[in-house]
Amino acid sequence: MTEQEFKDRTKHFALRIIKLCSALPNTVAGRVIANQLCRCGPSVGANYRAACRGRSRADFIGKLAIAEEEADESCFWLELIMESRIVDATLVAALHQEADAITRMLTASRKSAAATLPPSRSQHNQKSKM
Repeated sequence: MTEQEFKDRTKHFALRIIKLCSALPNTVAGRVIANQLCRCGPSVGANYRAACRGRSRADFIGKLAIAEEEADESCFWLELIMESRIVDATLVAALHQEADAITRMLTASRKSAAATLPPSRSQHNQKSKM
């Protein structure tokens, strides 16, 4: 998947999250979950875009890690929606699968990028002491 395709995918994910949040019931639980999910879901795409503009390899990896955390948090809130039955789980399952797939892709990208990052001076100094 190209950088642009992943940007588009995370934007589409954000739009689906916003739509779901708007459809959650106006209850205490519905409002809390909508608030949390509406913050972390769209943040995935925003942080991925920021990573793509990173000033260094380390900056790129750090911002990818933030996007990964936000995607995983989205999974959590979607699981709560399904397990609490605030809305029918079958209506949220596909969105949860997408959040999980995005999380896995970001994890793989972060690990791959980190594997090519030269060791820091502190890691080098620790190895030389051994």
